[in-house]
Amino acid sequence: MGTFVGRRADHAKREQELRDQQRRMAEIRATAESEDELISATVGGHGELVELRLDPRIYRTPDSADLARSITKTIQRAAELAQEEGFAIIAEHFPADVTAETADLRLGPVLHELDRRIKGGER
Repeated sequence: MGTFVGRRADHAKREQELRDQQRRMAEIRATAESEDELISATVGGHGELVELRLDPRIYRTPDSADLARSITKTIQRAAELAQEEGFAIIAEHFPADVTAETADLRLGPVLHELDRRIKGGER
């Protein structure tokens, strides 16, 4: 009976840790600026665009293709920063060889846990 109670307490503790990590992931806000500092993009923990700021000076050079590239590059950089921050929160759930650049923050920890259980024969 003691083993069951201990396992249940461990499960409850682990569940609370995961909920805390999930909350911290939801709170991530990563901001990047373009090289000319005319564009600022903020993304959330899953790389979703939260805010885009365009300085009015971007209209001085009417090159829509260049503007689009700059916006895209800035958003991608903000997403990379969010990925790094998110990875730092849940890195313990990944194998040691996984990096922020290679991690799938949405399903990676779940898949790693499934692999671990399959290899160890756990259910």
